[in-house]
Amino acid sequence: MQNPKVSICIPFKDTAHFLPECLDSILNQTYQNWEVIAVNDHSRDTSFEFLSSYAQKDDRIKVFNNEGKGIIPALRTAYSQSIGEFITRMDSDDIMKPNRLEFMVKSLLKSGKGHVAVGQVKYFSDRGISNGYERYETWLNQLTANGTNYSEIYKECAIPSPCWMVHREDFEACGGFLPDRYPEDYDLTFRFYEKGLKIIPCNEVLHLWRDYDTRTSRTHVHYAQNYFLDIKLHYFLKLDFDSNRPLVVWGAGFKGKTIAKKLKKQKIYFTWLCDNPNKIGKKIYGKQLVHFESLKSLSNPQSIVTVANEDAQQEIKGFLSGLGQQPMHDYFFFC
Repeated sequence: MQNPKVSICIPFKDTAHFLPECLDSILNQTYQNWEVIAVNDHSRDTSFEFLSSYAQKDDRIKVFNNEGKGIIPALRTAYSQSIGEFITRMDSDDIMKPNRLEFMVKSLLKSGKGHVAVGQVKYFSDRGISNGYERYETWLNQLTANGTNYSEIYKECAIPSPCWMVHREDFEACGGFLPDRYPEDYDLTFRFYEKGLKIIPCNEVLHLWRDYDTRTSRTHVHYAQNYFLDIKLHYFLKLDFDSNRPLVVWGAGFKGKTIAKKLKKQKIYFTWLCDNPNKIGKKIYGKQLVHFESLKSLSNPQSIVTVANEDAQQEIKGFLSGLGQQPMHDYFFFC
């Protein structure tokens, strides 16, 4: 398999303004054995017509209408029409660097099955990039450079949604686009982690990620904070939680309260820690908060840390390390 076909799944909706740059960046790839499976998710602008015009000029581009409604059904529709040995995704408002496909194909051919090829990303925008997105980009690229993306998977989506590639067989083993769980890119990242697919380190920026006010991840309810917390807790309880060990929740802000409420609903016992003197000893949802020093009295605990302040996070890391505890085994940062 020296020249495998790459299937590029592209859901699109009302992105006619951005499609020329997106499609041209694919046409200009140094690796040319690809197919684009573009699925129209009920666009109200000229996106479908524009993409269809490209398809008429290049038979590697195929356009379909979404069999359902939303990104996940659109991705399912795209995958059902694909035939490539390698699978990747692209967002219709983004830009591929010219060597993206070639770099990823070579990485997968060298490493073999059981691996995920990823690339570093760079945000761009007509109005500048916010500090939050700059920090996310830096964090993501540092993980990608070392292939350690899973080491902080409970913090945020640790693989960029439009910049990964896998063998078709591995993709299907991970469930493909089947689960109805948003955010779909974060869920897929957890399934790569669950199935033990190894991340191939990458030091190159392969994808330009466009930011603008109406992009889906900014506006759709499926990308609200509570959806991220649902996924984090779902996979923690499934993959890393040891029910024979005491469970601890750190922090009583929005995320801490949300996690605590969900654990109580599932009847999972936990100790709730904080360092706020105004909250220690008080009850929230009928659960009393205790001082973090109480952790020392527990035998071999596991901790979910929901504290967002970075200085406080470093203090908590130091405290836990002093007790001989290890990240992603004894404690898990959820923010």
